[in-house]
Amino acid sequence: MKTPLTGILPVAPTPFHADGRIDPEGMTRVLDCMIDQGVDAICILANYSEQFLLSDAERATLTKVSLDHVAGRVPVIVTVSHFSTDVVKARATEAQSQGAAMLMMMPPYHGVGLVPSPDGIFEHFAAVSDAISIPIMVQDAPLSGVSLPVPLLVKMAQEIENVSYFKMETPFAADKLAALIEAGGDHIAGPFDGEEAVTLLADLDAGCTGTMTSALQPEKIRPIVTEYLAGNHDAALDRWKLCLPLINHENRQCGLRATKTVMMEGGVIGSDFVRHPLKPLSPRTRDRLLSLARELDLIALKWGK
Repeated sequence: MKTPLTGILPVAPTPFHADGRIDPEGMTRVLDCMIDQGVDAICILANYSEQFLLSDAERATLTKVSLDHVAGRVPVIVTVSHFSTDVVKARATEAQSQGAAMLMMMPPYHGVGLVPSPDGIFEHFAAVSDAISIPIMVQDAPLSGVSLPVPLLVKMAQEIENVSYFKMETPFAADKLAALIEAGGDHIAGPFDGEEAVTLLADLDAGCTGTMTSALQPEKIRPIVTEYLAGNHDAALDRWKLCLPLINHENRQCGLRATKTVMMEGGVIGSDFVRHPLKPLSPRTRDRLLSLARELDLIALKWGK
């Protein structure tokens, strides 16, 4: 990748049939819809893709379907997180061989009492980097319960060849992004925001150059980033204010179910099924979601109609 990725790199939801089976044809429609939303790249098999509810065989199918169907139209980022270093290496090499442009990884974790030492975390990422030749995005999210202090992240960026992108989703993300950028310098190719862009303006102030949101409203959020990076900070703020009610509702009330519900309403996918133990949205939460989506006239809400 010659030019660092910036802009919006949303997570693709994994569509299921109403009986819970994965829907590969629906996956292709999700990808086409996202490209029509004007995304700069697409991330698959992330937490918002329900990766923790997929079998290895389903992961393999979705990876091949996605990379074959996108066919280089935009870069595809494949999430390969797992506690086992050997499993992550195998996932990483397979994703690269099929055309992935980047990998995303969380640090290894398996509950509060089973977290590797900082050296173990460093070695985990280094082993994967040694096995591939594409960039790695480190996902620093509270879901893992793993502490990734700035000095460790800087050491990884400086000493692990392919670690150069960072998605910051921890509390006080802006301060951590600013400290990472200052300490890491040119080794930080892509400091990214997450959390559905709920802290995007603060993170842009801190120096982030893009965001990884869901696929709910990329066409509305991307201009926030592009306006800000062009120096039009007031315009960026105005656009963020416009999106914020839906961002907040997604982040605080819906989670990964929001995109699937809107995409089903818009004919992109046939079902907004989520796998147990996840539960569907309540009618009250769904009604508010769709009302806010209609106010913004989202592409996903009309793409398949």
